[in-house]
Amino acid sequence: MPGCLKRLKEKKTVQMMFKKAKFNMGYIDEVHTQVLELPYEQEELRMLVLLPDEDTDLAVVEEALTYENFRAWTNPEKMTKSKVQVFFPRIKLETSYDLESFLRRLGMTDAFEEAKADFSGMSTKKNVPVSKVTHKCFVEVNEEGTEAAETTAVVRNSRCCHMEPRFCADRPFLFFIVHHETNCVVFCGRFSSP
Repeated sequence: MPGCLKRLKEKKTVQMMFKKAKFNMGYIDEVHTQVLELPYEQEELRMLVLLPDEDTDLAVVEEALTYENFRAWTNPEKMTKSKVQVFFPRIKLETSYDLESFLRRLGMTDAFEEAKADFSGMSTKKNVPVSKVTHKCFVEVNEEGTEAAETTAVVRNSRCCHMEPRFCADRPFLFFIVHHETNCVVFCGRFSSP
């Protein structure tokens, strides 16, 4: 399903997915943002999406985002489970980071210096320093990979006057993949441009 992702005054065509089902959904008045919970197939993980209103910049949400606010905003008790029309872009994000400078600032310096590196528990050679530490992140959301964003055909009765809630991620948003049992964030990201 083609759609447009609106970014400031720029529009780009993107592939959108659609699903109409029961989801937990809420609204954050203080930052004018919708919250949607998309459970994964085994329900061990869930994706939480923070979608600002069309007239609210994503930076407003990011500035107000703290751990305490995140916990309050995504509290299942503050969300309502109801049938929602969800429009969500197919996304594929990938990035990598060189962690040496971060690790050095945290005090892990000996591991990078030949004279001080001691990995004798893992190597028969002495003084073998770490030459590089890289972290690579990858997330892809498509019909096959996220049950909650599965493509579904919908037939509506035109005589029905009840409007279902609508969650249309056609503008920048934040997303968090959370372990359900521990409520620990295992991945987070910002989608602002396809």
